[in-house]
Amino acid sequence: MSNGMVKRVPAPARLAAVAGSALAAALLVGACGSSGSSTPGAAATTTPTGGSSASKSPAVGGSASPSGSTVITSASSAAGTFLATGSGRAVYLWTKDSGGMSACTAACEGMWPPVAASGTVTASGSVKASDLGTLTRSDGTKQVTYDGHPLYYFVGDSGPGMANGQGSDGFGAKWWLVAPTGSDVTAAVSSFTLGGSGSGSTATPAAPASSPAAPASHPASSPTSSGTSGWA
Repeated sequence: MSNGMVKRVPAPARLAAVAGSALAAALLVGACGSSGSSTPGAAATTTPTGGSSASKSPAVGGSASPSGSTVITSASSAAGTFLATGSGRAVYLWTKDSGGMSACTAACEGMWPPVAASGTVTASGSVKASDLGTLTRSDGTKQVTYDGHPLYYFVGDSGPGMANGQGSDGFGAKWWLVAPTGSDVTAAVSSFTLGGSGSGSTATPAAPASSPAAPASHPASSPTSSGTSGWA
């Protein structure tokens, strides 16, 4: 009889034991799985940075001026006398400008960087100090003007004594060198030397020029070495 009870009674007990074990295992697995899912999708919520920097225009090449004054002086060639910086870099006016304001922006500004007004703008040589001035560009920087004309460099002038931008019609209008009288110089010029007296000019020398006048016998095709230390 005892053998019959053994066969009948343990069956439900064994089922209960199996069910209990399965439940315990399920709870254990659930507890282990929950530990790795506390912060799902955290990486996806990261906000990208640096977007604003892409919208800011890069600094214009060649437009930065070193500290100190900006010297505008006179230079000469077979075509006459015109303006340059104290370090021997040619400066130009653009016939598209009007009302003393600059119309050269964006890509134009990249090819024709404004002559930045760094510190005091100083006249030298045959330049009229009374004709020098500045304007404020849309980005807040100061640009040198002469007789109301905004002044520019040309990126194609890779060294002092060069005037490769003379007569260019880039961006829809002519670019010319500037005479000490304030008028444009339309004659062909490819190179020049610092120094020279512009006809009809009444220059008011200020601080000593950073470059001495070139001897009269110096060939126009060979720029002086006085401007090799950098642009004004």
